[in-house]
Parts: sequence; C-alpha cells; structure tokens
Amino acid sequence: MNKSVCTTEAASLLGISSRRLRQLLNDGRVRGAYKSGKFWIIPLFNNLPQIIERKRGPKGKWRTTRPPALAKINVNRNRIGSNNHKSPEERQPVISVKRSGNNLYGNQVEILGPCRIVYQPDKPLGCGARLWIETFSDIHFIGGSFPATA
Repeated sequence: MNKSVCTTEAASLLGISSRRLRQLLNDGRVRGAYKSGKFWIIPLFNNLPQIIERKRGPKGKWRTTRPPALAKINVNRNRIGSNNHKSPEERQPVISVKRSGNNLYGNQVEILGPCRIVYQPDKPLGCGARLWIETFSDIHFIGGSFPATA
C-alpha cells in the first residue's frame, strides 16, 4: 500500500513551495492525487510524489531553496554545573544552537541529516567552546527552544 501525504509534506519532499504544488495539483499534473473535502491526498511513489511533465513549452524551473546556514551546536558545561543544585523549575537550558547570528537554547535537539563533531582546542568558538557539532541540516528542539539571554 502506498503512503499518502498532504500538500505541505509533498512540497517539502519535492523542494518546491506549497503554492507551486497546489498549482500543479489544480492542473492535474500530480499522479494519483485527489481531493477529499478541501484537502489534497497525494500518493507517494518511491517515497516521492510524481509530477507529470508537459509536452510543450519550456522546461519547468523548479524553485530551489537556499541551503541553510551552518549551525553550531554546543553543550554549555558551565550551565550543567550550575544546574546541579537547582530545582527542575529553576534549571537553565544547556544546549546552544548558533546559526546566522541567532543563538537558541534548549535541553534536547534533533538533527535531521548529516553532521560532524569538531574539536579545536587551539581555535575555540567565540563563546569559548572547544568541542561542537556542525551541520547544514534542519535542527529541531524537542520540548521548545529559548532565545539567548543577555
């Protein structure tokens, strides 16, 4: 049995905007897609929706998304030490994710793709970290994230 997805998931799998996918759906160019009420049901073939190419006109120029910036994930050992004697409500988040000038904190992070662990004792990050994880993949905090505090 083939798996089916909604428009947002299908657009993400194809690397196009959900608006462009809805245009393709309205033109009947997504194989096996049908509407149930006001929602589109899009079947997957080999884990991807299939787009039917047109016979005439220019080739489709699929929208390409800009690759995400490099993210650096650091575990703040000073916060871990200060959390030891605090109650669970007073504990501060210890995982820091730095990307494009933003800094978010959390307690649990999921990396959705390839990553690497970097140890550079002679060239630490601006925060002083000598060991961190680098990735260009999407990162999701589990249980929410917190902006950096001054």
